[in-house]
Order: sequence, then structure tokens, then C-alpha cells
Amino acid sequence: MGNYKHSVTLAKDKCKGCTNCLKRCPTEAIRIRNGHAEINSDTCVDCGECIRRCPYRAKRAVSDPLSIMEGFRYKVALPAPAFYGQFDHLNNINYILKALLDIGFDDVFEVARAAEIVSGYSKRYIMRPDVKKPVISSACPVIARLVSIRFPDLIDNIMPMLPPVDIAAKMARAEAKEKHPELKDEDIGIFFISPCPAKVSYLQNEAENGRKTVDGVFSMNELYLKIVTKMDDKEVPPLLSRTGRVGIRWAGAGGEARALSKHRFLAADGIENVIDVLEKMDNYTLPDLDFVELDACNGGCVGGVMTMENAYIAKARLLHLEKGLPLAVNWDFEEDYGSREIPDDFFTDEELTYSPPKPLDEDIKLAFEKRVRIQQILETLPALDCGSCGAPTCRAFAEDIVRGYVTEDDCIVRMKKKQEATE
Repeated sequence: MGNYKHSVTLAKDKCKGCTNCLKRCPTEAIRIRNGHAEINSDTCVDCGECIRRCPYRAKRAVSDPLSIMEGFRYKVALPAPAFYGQFDHLNNINYILKALLDIGFDDVFEVARAAEIVSGYSKRYIMRPDVKKPVISSACPVIARLVSIRFPDLIDNIMPMLPPVDIAAKMARAEAKEKHPELKDEDIGIFFISPCPAKVSYLQNEAENGRKTVDGVFSMNELYLKIVTKMDDKEVPPLLSRTGRVGIRWAGAGGEARALSKHRFLAADGIENVIDVLEKMDNYTLPDLDFVELDACNGGCVGGVMTMENAYIAKARLLHLEKGLPLAVNWDFEEDYGSREIPDDFFTDEELTYSPPKPLDEDIKLAFEKRVRIQQILETLPALDCGSCGAPTCRAFAEDIVRGYVTEDDCIVRMKKKQEATE
């Protein structure tokens, strides 16, 4: 867990030690210590909620600089479908793709193309009799990491299929080599345009573990500022887009699930709603379903913290763009999809494992005693969950005491009552 590379970072010089991020972190990964926030890398899921909530811009998502493109002869952009929703008065995706070429990319491969294919094979996967239901989408990296930390019994429910960005990267590289046989792998740079830090972390950790599919990940808002001035609606752009409604719908919450219309599905967005659904699944109180799509960001990928536009405005723009598009370009959703086998390279070769936070103690007996001590301390605390102690809840504070990170005197409410009693 400690080796996981995170894209969410903290600028301590900007942090005021307020509790905005502390109270909203879904995994209680943040503490306020010595006047500023500290992020526990073992429990952070890179959801970006702290970035969204920080009024001082002390949290930020780190992505690759555009300058890394200079190291490649042939550069391919992989725009996520959420990118299309960032532009106002857009009625033709090709304007965006042409602008990407104008700023230095040699080719563009839409992630939405791969999303359509993944949707088709997802139908095939769900039909397998040996598959544990409901299948949980693997598209949002936050969900897989959250499950590995908090919901070990649901690990087998995660779809073992690669997300569209990985498939798009493989297809883009293959197409580039087909178009230009003279190019070697090291000549081709594949660059993903990401809406969120979780996808940045996911792809960077793939590279760290020797499964590199992209050569760089760029922030969506940075690319927006680069190409918006290049988009000229006076000149009709060439036909570059090769995607339909199914692929573009992946940008918004429920878009992936809608492609599985013949199956019983549920779609939830927003990290708190996602956790609620996972808890219900873990407690076997969820209705009988085939598929569950969970998006950590409100509205889906269009709500990522690396986007420019409000999630719901972006989603409305995408609905407008859909009107003139076919259902799908890369998959026939009317065919007997059950007869098509899923290629082996569509599956991940890394098994998701349970990676809980650091235990209270390696010795089971001592860990149990510490658990009892936590409960005893908790009963003496005010149960306000005010965050003034630097922990998000009184229970988290009690655990921090037992772990030796703080003392009981760090509870301001409790100390105030002690002072009043002695006066």
C-alpha cells in the first residue's frame, strides 16, 4: 500500500489547517497535524474530494507536463469523452480533434471508441454463468481502490476487464505502427487527457508496475486552455471522430450501464452514494442485479476535478452532441453479442487484492486489546465529530490516541470542560 503513487498532493505553505478536506474525505485519510493537513497514502483513493473542498487551493492533482511530448517522434492524443463537454456551443466533435492536431499531436484516438467495444464485451462477460453478480464496473479507479481497502468481500465482483483508456492506448499504438511501419515503439508517444486525478494515479502506477500503456497523462483543464483558441468554426474540420452515442455516454453517470439495457443494472455517482451502495452490497441488502456502475465524482467523469466546466452543464452539452450521432460506430449492439469471445488482452493481468490500512497491532491479542481501548476512550469523548482535534470523527481520534499519534488532551472540547471544572 505504501508504494502506491498518488497524484493528489498537498502544498503545505498554502494549507491553513482548516477542516474542510478533513470532513469530506471518504476514507478518513486526512489529519490536521502541526497546523496543516497530512494525507495518509495508505488510505487515500485519489478521489479529489479534498481538492474540490479546499478553499485555499492547497490540494492539487499532479499530471505530466506537456513538454514530455518532445521526446517522441509520433504523438497520439487520447481524449476522454468528458473532454467534449467542456466546450460551449459545440456541435461537431471534429473541431476538438482538429485543434489537438494543431497544437502538436500527430494523431487522435478517442477513448470513446474503445468504450463502445468494452461495452459490447461487458455484455458478453456478464452472461457468463461463473461470474459473481452483481458485476461492478472497473472503469473508475477510485472504486477498485476503495473496494481493495474497505470491502474485501466484493473484490471478486469487480470486472477484471481493462478500462477503455487501456484498450484505447493499445489500439492507438497498433494503428500508429500500421500507418507508419518505420516507427518503433519508443518513437510513439500515447497521451491520455484525464478528467480526474484517480485516472492519473491509475496509469502512473501501471507504469511503475511494468504495465505501461500510456506515455503521459495530461490534465483536461490544461489541454482545454491550449486548444480553445485553436478552434475556428469558420473552417469545416475534417472527419476525424469515429464514435457514437454509446461511447460518449461513458462521460456521464449511468452512461456505461445504459449500454447494458437488457440487464438489470444500477448506476450511482458521488463518493458518498457510492460508499452507501457498496455497504449495501457488502451487507446483502441490495436488490438482485447484474451490473453496478459506480462513479466517484458527482455526474460521472464530467465531474472530475481536472475538468473546466460544471458537471451538469457538461452533461447537457454531451446530450446535445449525441443527437446527430449513430448509436455506435465500433460495435453492433443489435447483433448476438453472446457469440463473441472476449480477447485475452482485454482482461487485466493484475489480481485485485485486499490492502487494508495498517493494523492496530501485528499481534492479534494486542490488536483486540487496543480495539477495546478505543471503545473506552470513545465513551469519554463529546461525540461531536467537530474535527477540532485534527481527526474527522471522535472514533478516528480515539484510534489515533491508541496508535500513539496524539494524546487525549488534543480534544479541545474535553480540555475546555476540564478548565471550566477547575475554575
